[in-house]
Amino acid sequence: MIEKARKVAHFFLMFVRDFPRRNMLIAASLSSIILLGFSFPREELDTLTLTSERIAITVESQPAELDGQNTELQWRTEKVGNGDNLSTLFERANFSAIDVYQISSSPKGKALSNLYPGESLRFGTDEDNQLREVHYAKSPLETHIFTRQESRYTQEKRVREPEILLGYREGVIQDSLYLSGKKANLPDKLIMEMANIFGWDIDFVFDIRPGDSFSLLYEDRFIDGEKLSVGNIIAASFTNRKRTLSAVRYTDSNGLSDYYTPKGLSMRKAFLRTPLDIFRISSGFNLRRKHPIHKKIKAHRGVDYAAPKGTPVYAAGGGRVIEAGYSKANGNYVFLQHGQTYITKYLHLNKKKVRRGQVVKQKQLIGTVGSTGYATGPHLHYEFLVNGVHRNPRTVKLPQAKPIANSEKVAFNEAITPVLVQLAQYQEKTQLALRESTPSNAN
Repeated sequence: MIEKARKVAHFFLMFVRDFPRRNMLIAASLSSIILLGFSFPREELDTLTLTSERIAITVESQPAELDGQNTELQWRTEKVGNGDNLSTLFERANFSAIDVYQISSSPKGKALSNLYPGESLRFGTDEDNQLREVHYAKSPLETHIFTRQESRYTQEKRVREPEILLGYREGVIQDSLYLSGKKANLPDKLIMEMANIFGWDIDFVFDIRPGDSFSLLYEDRFIDGEKLSVGNIIAASFTNRKRTLSAVRYTDSNGLSDYYTPKGLSMRKAFLRTPLDIFRISSGFNLRRKHPIHKKIKAHRGVDYAAPKGTPVYAAGGGRVIEAGYSKANGNYVFLQHGQTYITKYLHLNKKKVRRGQVVKQKQLIGTVGSTGYATGPHLHYEFLVNGVHRNPRTVKLPQAKPIANSEKVAFNEAITPVLVQLAQYQEKTQLALRESTPSNAN
């Protein structure tokens, strides 16, 4: 069964179910996703399956600064509709073309050049009905205020800080991570983020099993008491085949945020486990495989990831392009050198996006899936070499990214300890409730 792709803004995510369960696909698109705001009712515990419960607790945050409105002025609001622009809005509000010109030609007037349906402008006039201020709410958190100074306008950008509440959710894997996350009332964004956090250690195509479980603390962002969006995962735990992994988000002294183990090891690895987001494995690493075209036993020293033509292919790790060309067998190909130890190879590309000698970063686009060369259909043939020896990309032990710096360890421990305590407390609370709700078998 193939679950239809779910479109979110300009990008999508696709999950393939049950053909059989081992081949269940969960693919995470790391491109920008619209933050989805959901309001979840409190749920009662189900004694048959582990359910999720919304537990909100206030954490320290800067109070929201109200968008100041000059009470000495008279205010009117014009909402942006289809086909509206700055001129039509000013005209509806009974202001002249001169007013439009003065504000649009101001130093920051370009902020008003791209208005979208649903947005609004607020006009403040004095007792003589002269326009003095224009407020443009670009988002619930960002407002541009234009103030008239004689025949010109000055602009001020006001940014509000949302109130942050922590939410707690947990669940048990019954089918795919995606479907189990939805049963736990997790927004798509958090499911994707959880997959990205643990995807370095858990292969969500093959490794997850019914009975695996997860729990997480995450941010809910509010403005004026209204749910604005879902923020980041703060701490999470995932139990896979009786092995429990824990991760916590930490922002260092340079303002860089990432996820670490409680001991300060990065959850990221120096290499991506797979160099593309949407795929199914059509042929695994097999040194005794019968070639599908030549019908002879020929070692298959990589993994074939079947994917639609044009699917982005990323650099598995940072490195340098040592080869980028075409051959009759490989089609369009790219080879990357990662230090002195590792080489990755990408074959049968539809298009190459890099050139020989170019330095690339991890997750940088290097090509797209194709069927060039000896290929029976669109797929990526991916190889991973360690000191010149081919290794199975799916099982090779990946080198760890940099851990917490020694200079950050004290601050790191102080920051993560209360968060991990909170996570453990909520886990314990739910387990206790489950035990109390389960009838005793005592005679």
